Amino acid sequence: MARRASSRLNPGIIIGAAAAIVVAILAGKSLLGKKAASFGDVSPLDIEELLENGNSLRGNEYVVDGQIDEKLQWTTDRGQLVSVKVQTPGGEEFIGIEIPAEFNKLNIDTKQKYSFRVKFRQGGIAVATGINRL
Repeated sequence: MARRASSRLNPGIIIGAAAAIVVAILAGKSLLGKKAASFGDVSPLDIEELLENGNSLRGNEYVVDGQIDEKLQWTTDRGQLVSVKVQTPGGEEFIGIEIPAEFNKLNIDTKQKYSFRVKFRQGGIAVATGINRL
């Protein structure tokens, strides 16, 4: 009597397929997990200097990393004003950042962390010129 061939899968094929799946998942995570470009060419804001005399910062650009505490005002034609909680060596501080209408398409959420590239205008008001979610 003739014997039938085994219909079991070769263990080498199973191990190879599992390895290929793991490699595909890791590659996908590394490509999708990239954060947005940072503002490495701009110096971080010294919060103490801002609190001491914000008007002296006008015309300069800085980076502010913090968590949106609350949205203070929003209009479709002028943008929005948000309160940002920033960590400092002395504890938490809150600063206001004006987000121009050009960023209206971004979904700025409270309790989320963002990195803002800000330029100070007359009166020491921080105006966002770039926004990245952290």
